[in-house]
Amino acid sequence: MQSSFVVNLTILLVAALVGGMLAHRLKQPIILGYLVVGVVVGPYALKLVNDLTVVQVAATIGVALLMLTLGLEVSFAQIRQVGKVGIFGGVIQIVVTFGLGITAAIIFFHWSLTQSVLFGMIISMSSTMVCMKILMDRGELDSLHGRIMMAVLILQDIVSIILIVVVPLMGQAQTHTNLWLVLGRTAGGAVLFIAIAVVMGLWILPWLMGRVGGVRSRELFLLSVLVLCLSAALGTQVFGLSAVFGAFLVGLVLRETRFVHQALAEITPLRDIFAALFFVSLGMLLDPVFVLHNWGMVLVTVALILVIKFVVVSGIVRGFGYGWGIAIFAGLGLFQIGEFSFIIAQSGVNSNIITGDMYTLVIGSAVITMLLTPFALGLAGRLQKRLVRAPASIKSLTDGKFTDEPMRENTGRVIIAGFGRVGQNVAYGLKNAGIPFSIIELDPEVVFRTRCGGNACVYGDAANLHVLDKLNVANAEVMVVTFPDPIATLTAVKTALSLNPKLKIIARAHRDKDFAHLKELGVEELVSPEFEASLEFIRRTLKVTGQDKTVIRDTMNKVLKDQEAAAFSPDTDHYRPWM
Repeated sequence: MQSSFVVNLTILLVAALVGGMLAHRLKQPIILGYLVVGVVVGPYALKLVNDLTVVQVAATIGVALLMLTLGLEVSFAQIRQVGKVGIFGGVIQIVVTFGLGITAAIIFFHWSLTQSVLFGMIISMSSTMVCMKILMDRGELDSLHGRIMMAVLILQDIVSIILIVVVPLMGQAQTHTNLWLVLGRTAGGAVLFIAIAVVMGLWILPWLMGRVGGVRSRELFLLSVLVLCLSAALGTQVFGLSAVFGAFLVGLVLRETRFVHQALAEITPLRDIFAALFFVSLGMLLDPVFVLHNWGMVLVTVALILVIKFVVVSGIVRGFGYGWGIAIFAGLGLFQIGEFSFIIAQSGVNSNIITGDMYTLVIGSAVITMLLTPFALGLAGRLQKRLVRAPASIKSLTDGKFTDEPMRENTGRVIIAGFGRVGQNVAYGLKNAGIPFSIIELDPEVVFRTRCGGNACVYGDAANLHVLDKLNVANAEVMVVTFPDPIATLTAVKTALSLNPKLKIIARAHRDKDFAHLKELGVEELVSPEFEASLEFIRRTLKVTGQDKTVIRDTMNKVLKDQEAAAFSPDTDHYRPWM
């Protein structure tokens, strides 16, 4: 028995490693590699794993650790960062997608109400892991559509905890005639467990973690966090609740202590290992033969998911005042099914709400939507370039009120495209220098909060021909493009230069290929936040180590000279000419 346990665990770990490496090589999210390799080693394919107990134990620990880190990482500040669309838009998206999912399941698949409700829950969630990985690879994590997507995803992750708790109740409701008794008992258990967690968080947990931390042993600290996580998961089961609720609650409690950062740092590697095993175990439940025999139904399910989520998300973003380019980006970026949807689906199987065939249909469709996401965002980038050529309305802001009149007489020598933290600092510097400037920003929340002080301040797309024309870009001397989004930067530069070829442009860029493209367009002043920061690190390090001003000056000049010579070379990787 012990030998079988070790063999099966080794097979699962090797499979996860192979699947993750293949997904990375194919530039796909690693989670997809875990799911696909789980199908290969599972009972419906090669049948390499015989003891499913190992899989269940690993999956349970993986889910608990995922929920613990979600509690540690959850950030309402990121939701507030994009204003109403992050909170109200996220809630509306979940509710509307949930309702349309129920309707579609009843109409197209003729499922029962309980099964349709579960389907609505599943498709209302999107994948934080997949979206974050793709946005990071594209350099768009801090772009406007990236911030909107991440805010909605964080809200979805929080709501998923509630849904995961609700699913077992739905299963119990099918076998109990007195539904109110079940709900009352569960609500009572939840209140009691939360009360115990609050008491522990206020008095017991800080004392316990302080004693363990005082030993200065990383192993004991990690062990204590793991014991707390699994104990809480076991405790919620005793109270008739889902195990994930307890793990999430412990994460929230730990977040309020001074040990949150160390706990997150120590538990993350362990979480990643067991999370990999969890997703491999989900793939093992997928029957590829069923998918092949029912490919028509799978395609219909995928089409329904894509259409519903794209229309809902893009419509909501557009309804909150953002342009079609941002709305399409968000809609195509969030149309996949998320990792927490897999947990909801698994809970539905365990609660006898859906059958194995229904689970395979949903999971197969989810994997396909994940695979389509990178291609969809690439398509969104190409669509954005077409959209910016179309006419667009411009909104000027004066004393906090929108008007449709352009402000040509107030436009300045400098146009600041993008009024985030970088743009605001540039505006502050220009104001102190007495240089007139105008502002253009695509985020309506930012524009509404901005006090322009007599300068032209407009809501619109800096890559749009008509918006820039109304800003009188033909008579401007300088345009400062502060967007972190490389596609938005390129299109804005092209449009501005088409209106004013003599315009001097200072643009923000991150990647080598962005530098090369902007250089080809004629942009001479390029700013890399990462490289500029590294220069300051070098200067301060040399100063602290006691080097004189001559050595510091010569070293800085050499670094700048080498960078200038190698930054646009196709053989240069991440601006490191000496590597």
